[in-house]
Amino acid sequence: MNEQNESLPVEKKYYYYENSVQNPEGEVETLQDLYRKIRGKDAKILREDFCGTGAIMCNWVKQGPEYKSFGIDLDPEPVEYGKKHHYSKLTKLEQERVRYIMGDVFKQSTEPSDLTIALNFSYYIFKERKTLVEYFKKVYNNLADDGVFVIDLFGGPESMMPLEEKTKYDNFKYYWDCDKFNPITNECLFYIHFKPKGDKKYKKVFTYDWRMWGFSELRDVLSDAGFSKTIAYWEGDDDDGAGNGEFYPSENEDNCESWVSYIAALK
Repeated sequence: MNEQNESLPVEKKYYYYENSVQNPEGEVETLQDLYRKIRGKDAKILREDFCGTGAIMCNWVKQGPEYKSFGIDLDPEPVEYGKKHHYSKLTKLEQERVRYIMGDVFKQSTEPSDLTIALNFSYYIFKERKTLVEYFKKVYNNLADDGVFVIDLFGGPESMMPLEEKTKYDNFKYYWDCDKFNPITNECLFYIHFKPKGDKKYKKVFTYDWRMWGFSELRDVLSDAGFSKTIAYWEGDDDDGAGNGEFYPSENEDNCESWVSYIAALK
């Protein structure tokens, strides 16, 4: 998480983030379902790169005693929040199967993982193709022989235009702000703002200076990194035309105003 805190207390900062951006229980279910459909069995060992608070990897081990997880991040702030609010709530046996690693994803090796994830568009921080190829190679080399690497991505015309979207929750408002998009380089600048109920609006609580990567170029980069196959997953629609949280493999879709999708890369 690349962030700039504008006086919002850390406890509230990550609480609002997780309750607006993440759904750890649902993500574990989705990821396990993807792996199961690809490999015909459950993934047991998860590696979460750019893990932040580690909410996903902590929920991962709740599946049963044979599941374990590793999370890697450079920033101590979200990691400490995650240890306090997620890791601490696990049973002692579950905690023994979770490991936070403070470090660089380029330099850290773990036990070979069945499933490695880089979610919340975290790898968008790599703006040069050669750097992204190098990172994907590191992931490839740390996967088990039947391992799968899952990344998410977003796009659509609306995501490339200066725009601030507001979402209301019970006790706060969440703002997703596209500040800049360079159509020549695909470099972009996004912010997350929060407004707690009864309080002022806190601007630029999180800042994201990214390159927005597309489906076809990511699949090419993954291939260059050694992956044998990639599967594109598209999100289905609910009755109102919004995403329903269910993803299916696809090779031909309409370019709606905005979308969030997955790519699964097979070793």
